[in-house]
Amino acid sequence: MSTGVRRRMGVEERRQQLIGVALDLFSRRSPDEVSIDEIASAAGISRPLVYHYFPGKLSLYEAALKRAAQDLADRFAEPHEGPLGTRLLRVMGRYFDFVDEHGPGFSALMRGGPAVGSSTTNALIDSVRQAAYDQMLSHLGVTEASPRLELVVRSWISLAESTALLWLDGRRVPRAELQLQLVHDFAALAAVSAAYDTDMADLLRTMVKDEPADGPFAELVGRLVTLGS
Repeated sequence: MSTGVRRRMGVEERRQQLIGVALDLFSRRSPDEVSIDEIASAAGISRPLVYHYFPGKLSLYEAALKRAAQDLADRFAEPHEGPLGTRLLRVMGRYFDFVDEHGPGFSALMRGGPAVGSSTTNALIDSVRQAAYDQMLSHLGVTEASPRLELVVRSWISLAESTALLWLDGRRVPRAELQLQLVHDFAALAAVSAAYDTDMADLLRTMVKDEPADGPFAELVGRLVTLGS
């Protein structure tokens, strides 16, 4: 028989609960539209108690962004098994899963939201981009990137961000097409760079040598060939 007595949470447990509640609300609506009163109500506590754990909405918002940033960075982790194109397609699938689940929160993270220009927000955004960059180099089997490779990888990461943000504005292009297109975009950026640099040409050969005939990179070649027919 239940006594109806609610277990009292510890300090860190309550903080994590509030972060989770705030992140859920921020994922469904713009953070600017979410009030402390709503967060308190969703957490089942009073408004003053929220302020006991966080000095204000900005500090709670930054804590929620930190958790979201770590989650997003983790989406780029992928076992180094199988063809690169297939691996990147799985990564893009998880990336867009996050974007789809946390639309307003993703926009806030990448655009700054209520904390636009703050050192904390900028550091979080940079950490996600750096995690994606490091993962890409790892998949390419590169320890230290050449200037041209760094340009290719960082340009592609920026393209993935802008593509996701534009997709959220009405979802006018099928998500699956964009995921595949971004994999093709990476191959295209690498191919253009390879035309100017022998090291990039060698890397491109390594990228495609084990690609199957039905893989994403081969599909791109097939699509380009049909354009001339």
